[in-house]
Amino acid sequence: MGSLTYDRVVVEIDDRTLAHLQLVIVQKLRRGESFLLSWQDSAEVGSGRSSIWLNPAIPLYFKYSGGHAASLNRQWIEDLSRSANSAQGLAIVSEAGSLPVTTLTARPKTTVDARTTARTDTVLA
Repeated sequence: MGSLTYDRVVVEIDDRTLAHLQLVIVQKLRRGESFLLSWQDSAEVGSGRSSIWLNPAIPLYFKYSGGHAASLNRQWIEDLSRSANSAQGLAIVSEAGSLPVTTLTARPKTTVDARTTARTDTVLA
């Protein structure tokens, strides 16, 4: 399980999904575009939905748990890109394209263990 760290929020996302999101998010931020990123929370954090406003001025950190890059699915990237360009913003959906991913967990940065926090803070600084 990898993670996306943005401001004080750490969102745990499986590596394959994270690789596809990284591509779409970096494309938007490289163009200087701000946008909304939304997902369905896992039951561990009370279900529901969460969203963050991504802005090119705020550092973003992608952390993968695996040592190899995932193969990319062009259709999934197109679906995510289309979502990112919509009024609702980028919604994290499954590779099948129609089912929301429900295995994401957002946690405040203060709950991350000290080793990860120190490494994340060093990279983001």
